[in-house]
Amino acid sequence: MKETVLIVGNGGREYAIGRKLSQDDRIEKIYFYPGNGASENIGENIILFQNNQELIKYIKEKSITLVIIGPETPLVEGMSDELREASIRVFGPSASSAALEGSKAFMKDFVSRHKIPTARYLQSSNIEDVKDFINTLSQPIVIKADGLCAGKGVVIAQSHREALECASEMLSGESFGEAGKCVVIEEFLEGYELSVFAVCDGEDFIILPACQDHKRLLDNDMGPNTGGMGAYTPTPLCDEALMRKIRDRIIMPTLKGMRDEGNPFCGVLFAGIMVIEKARELEPYLLEFNVRFGDPECQVLLPLMKTPLLDLILAALDHRLREFKLEMSDECCVGVVVASREYPFAKSSPQKIGFCDGIDEKLGHICFGGVEKHSGEMMATGGRVLICIGKAKSFSEARKNAYALVEKIKFDGMIYRKDIGFRALEYS
Repeated sequence: MKETVLIVGNGGREYAIGRKLSQDDRIEKIYFYPGNGASENIGENIILFQNNQELIKYIKEKSITLVIIGPETPLVEGMSDELREASIRVFGPSASSAALEGSKAFMKDFVSRHKIPTARYLQSSNIEDVKDFINTLSQPIVIKADGLCAGKGVVIAQSHREALECASEMLSGESFGEAGKCVVIEEFLEGYELSVFAVCDGEDFIILPACQDHKRLLDNDMGPNTGGMGAYTPTPLCDEALMRKIRDRIIMPTLKGMRDEGNPFCGVLFAGIMVIEKARELEPYLLEFNVRFGDPECQVLLPLMKTPLLDLILAALDHRLREFKLEMSDECCVGVVVASREYPFAKSSPQKIGFCDGIDEKLGHICFGGVEKHSGEMMATGGRVLICIGKAKSFSEARKNAYALVEKIKFDGMIYRKDIGFRALEYS
């Protein structure tokens, strides 16, 4: 049976999903809702409707057989529930399950109930309670807005005073509006981060190779947090023993807990992990959950997937993951994000993108995010404009290829990190 697919979203993650699916002969047509200036080279972009009911009508008119929801906001707002009620096959968790990302307070209370290792914390809307808890912590101190903040709602305060000021600004609505009206205060965990993705069908799951994202804007992990400035996979920082701990202590109890509480999780569970060394053993702690593929991690994982992505999605929807076998390439992928001048602080003015000497597909490929087409020209219009993907047998070669692609991109104000994968370099 041929599939007609609609992909919800307009970023690099959605472009990467569409690009991967377009390589499958069973895909008849791909729609993007709303897509970006480059996704129309893969499929057809759809203008935004006033509500989900109008979208549902369009889906049925176009005989769309599968909907994949990329970003977190429509998941948290219940788009997948509305589509399922209309008998539309959709890949993405329910709104009740998406609360694992939609509310950091819900997530922390959930993992505490189910004894999943995480940092000591307090979630509260009361500034006096927040102040008292902050004073019990050593610095630095982690402050998180409860709701969705596009990956920017986390502040690492370097002093008790800064932590209290930051929490006060969040609670007042000054920093993140309603998303900060409840805050989570956490002890700071010292270690290194991993991104781990599990495709889930409510009962069973398949874990993809661990990735390492680079959240800070500047080299050497300096500057403000962003949505992610680059990623690579697989990482030498996660061996089989550590992945087994992540699976047994974090992923499995989470799926069991969600099921036991009446919210079976179906979709992509993204665990942000902090790895800490204790008594010469590496121990994983949960930092946060997301309920969809990460961006930019998705862009480096999918090129290594030898099993068709469509097969994995359908197996999850049909509750067949227990017997499903996923085959991954033994190559490496490195992705370097190219962003616009004002990212992540403000929107930059549109800039024409130039491609010097064309793109050599032997080096890799480009996934486009914040781009639009103006009079046939590709323009950088978003924060994270694109990501250059290098692929090779070795990590060092994949990294070299990714940066060779970056050198072919030109637009006014472009910024990127020069050290993506710096932790893995020690092992290569």
